[in-house]
Amino acid sequence: MTSTSKAARAAILLAGTAMAGLCASNAAAADGPSFEIYGFAQADYTQDFNRVNPAWDDALRPSKIPTVDGQFGEDGQSSISAKQSRFGVQAQQDIAGKPLFVKFEFDLFGTGVDEGQTTMRLRHFYGSWGPILAGKTNTLFMDGDIFPNTIEYWGPPGMVFLRNPQIRYTYKTDSGHEFAIAIEHPANDVDPGNIRELDPALGSSIQGHEDIPDLTMRWRYDGGWGHVQLAGILRQVGFDTAGTADNRPKGHETGWGLDLTGNVKTWGRDVLHLGFVYGEGIATYMNDGGVDLAPKANAVVAPPIAGVPPPVSLGPKAVPLTGALVYYDHYWNDQWSTSVGWSTTHVDNTNFQATNAFQTGQYVSANLLWTPDKHILVGAEYLWGQREDRNGAHGQDNRLQFSFKYSFSSRDFM
Repeated sequence: MTSTSKAARAAILLAGTAMAGLCASNAAAADGPSFEIYGFAQADYTQDFNRVNPAWDDALRPSKIPTVDGQFGEDGQSSISAKQSRFGVQAQQDIAGKPLFVKFEFDLFGTGVDEGQTTMRLRHFYGSWGPILAGKTNTLFMDGDIFPNTIEYWGPPGMVFLRNPQIRYTYKTDSGHEFAIAIEHPANDVDPGNIRELDPALGSSIQGHEDIPDLTMRWRYDGGWGHVQLAGILRQVGFDTAGTADNRPKGHETGWGLDLTGNVKTWGRDVLHLGFVYGEGIATYMNDGGVDLAPKANAVVAPPIAGVPPPVSLGPKAVPLTGALVYYDHYWNDQWSTSVGWSTTHVDNTNFQATNAFQTGQYVSANLLWTPDKHILVGAEYLWGQREDRNGAHGQDNRLQFSFKYSFSSRDFM
C-alpha cells in the first residue's frame, strides 16, 4: 500500500493505481499493442521516538501501537528499509474490438505470516477485457484516488483499502458517470472475545466461515472540479468452531457498509481529499483496525442467585465501525509539494470483547516532497499516531521518515 503510488501522484510516479492503469490502458488502446516493465527502488529511513510492534517498524499502523508501557521495549527505534520497492509488468492490445489489459505487480513489504520480512507481496494480478475485470486488484468498495500524497507505506487508517480477488462489471456513460458491480473474495476477521476466558479451548477453535462471496457496488461521477463516489458492500460474516459436533457454536450476521468519498480540485494542482465510511462487519476492508464479528452478551436467561454469576446468552454481532479522512495536497511549484491531514477509525466494541480490544485509531501526517524529475522523489514526513482500547488505555507514536525513490519504465528506452 505505498502511498506515493496512489492516484494523487499518478502523473509523477509511473506505476499508478490499478484503476488508473486500467483507464490508461483503455486510452492507449488506439495506439496499438504495448508492453511495459516498470517499478522503482526506494529506501526509507524511519526514526521512531516511541515504539510500535517490532514487525511493523517500517509503517505506522495505530493498531500496532502498544497501550502498555514497555510492551515492546524501550522507546526509540531507527530503521532503514527497501520494502516499498516495487516491480510490475503490464500489457494491452485490442481483442475482438475491445481493449484487453493485464497487470502483474508486487512490492517487498511482507505481511501476514511474512510480517516484518522483506519479501515478495502480490499487489495486483488481473486482466480486463472491455467492461469485465477478473483477478486481484483494488476492491470496488474503495476509492484509491483519495489516498493522499504521503510517503509512509500503510497510510490513513480511516479509509477502505483492500486488494481483493474479484469478478467485476463496469458501465460508463459519456457524461462522466460510472456504475460497477462485483463479487469479491470473502474473509472474516472473528474475535472470540472473553469466550477465551470462559473456555480457552473453545475460544481458540472459533474461526471465520465464508459461505458466499461479498457483493460490492459503486457509483462515481467525474467532473472538471474533481469526483464524487458512493460505494456499498453487502456480505455475510459467519463463524463456526473447528473440531466440535456439527461445528457448533456457529452462526452468521449480515455485514454492510457505505463509503462516501471524493476529491475537490481547489487551485492549481492542489487537491482536497475527503472520505467517510460506516458499516457493520467491514473491518476486513479497512486500512487498519477492528474486527468483523465479535460475541455480544444478551439478556440474562435466569433469575440471579446470590454469589453465583448470572448465566448470559451469547450471540454474534457484526461490529459497527466508522472511518474518516481529511487530507490536503498542496503543490508549491513543479518540484515541491506538501500533503497534510488527519484520519481516524472508531470501533463500537461489543460488551463481550476483551477490555484491551482495539477501539480507536488516529493518524496525522505532514510532509515536504521534492521531485526534480518524474523519476526521482526525495521527501521528509512527520507522523503521529494514537491507539485507544476499549478500557480507555491508550498509547501514541511520533516518528520522522525520510524517503529516496528512483523510478524506471521500459518506455524510457524506446
